[in-house]
Amino acid sequence: MTLEFTENQIDMTDNDMKMRLESLETRIMHQDAAIDELTRTLLSQEQVMNRQVEAIKRLEAQIRDLGSSNPGAATNEPPPPHY
Repeated sequence: MTLEFTENQIDMTDNDMKMRLESLETRIMHQDAAIDELTRTLLSQEQVMNRQVEAIKRLEAQIRDLGSSNPGAATNEPPPPHY
């Protein structure tokens, strides 16, 4: 692997390199904070979604129970009047 440098890269002073390094470290710090915030948001949304899935399952079970507890009720009703 051969490293090639432009004249601008070679002519950088120690101060320039330190400033560039500080800038990169700052960017990484902000990116880490953003990743942490996104992770917290994702976990929170996952918890909400899990609660919603459980609520849907309970509602489905209730609907099945209502349908099976009185299966003949719908057939005992008289037909609707025809106009």
